[in-house]
Amino acid sequence: MSLSKNKLKYIRSLKDKKFRTEYGTFVAEGNKMVTDLLPYLKCQLLIATADFLSETDISDIDEVIEVSPSHLGQASFLQNPQQVLAVFYQSKPENSVDIDNLLSLALDGIQDPGNLGTIVRLADWYGIRHIFCSHDTADIYNPKVVQATMGALARISVHYVDLPDFLSGKKHLPIYGTLLDGKNMYEQEITPNGIIVMGNEGNGIRPQVERLITRKLYIPNYPVGNPTSESLNVAIATAIVCAEFRRRSL
Repeated sequence: MSLSKNKLKYIRSLKDKKFRTEYGTFVAEGNKMVTDLLPYLKCQLLIATADFLSETDISDIDEVIEVSPSHLGQASFLQNPQQVLAVFYQSKPENSVDIDNLLSLALDGIQDPGNLGTIVRLADWYGIRHIFCSHDTADIYNPKVVQATMGALARISVHYVDLPDFLSGKKHLPIYGTLLDGKNMYEQEITPNGIIVMGNEGNGIRPQVERLITRKLYIPNYPVGNPTSESLNVAIATAIVCAEFRRRSL
């Protein structure tokens, strides 16, 4: 079966945030990605080859279209399409969540889709269930972000908030941030709960957010003081910090 022009137009429109917001849907591609998301998110449309459909429970999907690999390629956003493309309904994060006893992440202006997707994947690995993003952080449903999460998106709640306002309401919690004038992370007391703030790839954490950080941390290079790169990639820095927080909780 081939795809209608209207279906192709609809799928392609979901590259644009405006239409993702209007329809409340997003695209995910690839066998593992779609298989990981299906148990957690409602699927509006599944376009797949016969081989994929023969091994997948499609009973709860609104619409299923079997296509040849060449027809799937017409709809795909990927250079090398696999066997399936799916349109899922966006999840709706709760209006208010109790994070007092949890470790959470806050992202201040993360722009690169790959970085955001990787951070979501890291959060999933380290059992961090909530990420609070400034409004200028990349869209979690951007196709490149979705692919970079490798399915972790299904298990993580991503909230878009006025970050200074949000953090101002969490002053009873430790608010950590990685800053060049922070203290050696490995020498500081850290708690199993709180909020870890990570900043923009080029500019770091903006001043109005930095003012709300109560515990400034620094990831030292090795050996300390040795000439080195100016900074770490934000996703790598997030991995190092989250690993240390979880190591202390073991």
